Amino acid sequence: QVQLVESGGGSVQAGGSLRLSCAASVRTFSGQTMGWFRQAPGREREFLAGINWSAGTYYADSVKGRFTISRDYAKNMVSLQMDSLKPEDTAVYYCAADRARRAVVPIRESEYDYWGQGTQVTVSS
Repeated sequence: QVQLVESGGGSVQAGGSLRLSCAASVRTFSGQTMGWFRQAPGREREFLAGINWSAGTYYADSVKGRFTISRDYAKNMVSLQMDSLKPEDTAVYYCAADRARRAVVPIRESEYDYWGQGTQVTVSS
């Protein structure tokens, strides 16, 4: 069983930055694809970014160029650096882990097996 704990959410003004972190409890973390999703009120959960076992990354168009995903193998952590934040980025942000070792980063919610509890990000105009 993998436990994921997000941190780093909060409130920021438009144009500002936040860095989210996700700590994974399992030693096999390095072999898993990790992803970040978000869910705004009244909307479906949305894929944002993912990073596979070899640090290959993939981004949704909505965040490409503004968000950066990275992982620290030694600390069993994955991070999401969010820059140039917009009010429409307001949502609950979730970290997720895929049990499979994949070359291609999955983007569907159903392909991820473990989820964190979520952290709120609020961007004011």
